[in-house]
Amino acid sequence: MKKIVLALFLILSLVLISNSIQAQTESPFNWQEYIDNQTEELYDKVVEWRRHIHQYPELSNREFETAAKVADHLRSLGIEVETGVAHTGVVGVLRGGKPGPVVGLRADMDALPVKERVDIPFASTVVSEYMGREVPVMHACGHDTHVAMLMGVAEMLTEVKDEIPGTIKFIFQPAEEGAPSG
Repeated sequence: MKKIVLALFLILSLVLISNSIQAQTESPFNWQEYIDNQTEELYDKVVEWRRHIHQYPELSNREFETAAKVADHLRSLGIEVETGVAHTGVVGVLRGGKPGPVVGLRADMDALPVKERVDIPFASTVVSEYMGREVPVMHACGHDTHVAMLMGVAEMLTEVKDEIPGTIKFIFQPAEEGAPSG
């Protein structure tokens, strides 16, 4: 079931982009076939990223390790990277090979002050300070998955950037749950 949900998210994101791309160009490139193949190829990598991010969650505006992981990955793909956006955010810019619009894709990165109650091998044991107290921290609402999937989409699109009309911005947003006081 999880594999289906991940594949559907990746496919939906890329289909929306590919529809925009195909409306801009008469490219013979088969986007649907590419998306299908790449979703299958990247699945294990995306799951590995998600589990790592889940195991090491960070509260709002403290997403230093997550941001570093994202920035390193985007740089390894040759994507232009800006860090420190809104404190710990990351923006990657992929310039396509053809003129066209700018499209933004966003993932939130922060975790919540919540205790992990599920017995999984990659469960969070992280404790951090929140509102003057030591609290457990976990990804309770999917931001770990959002980050991993957007990293996968970035990898997919980088491989075919010459086919993309326009620019894609990959926005990894910090503090979506609200910045801590101070």
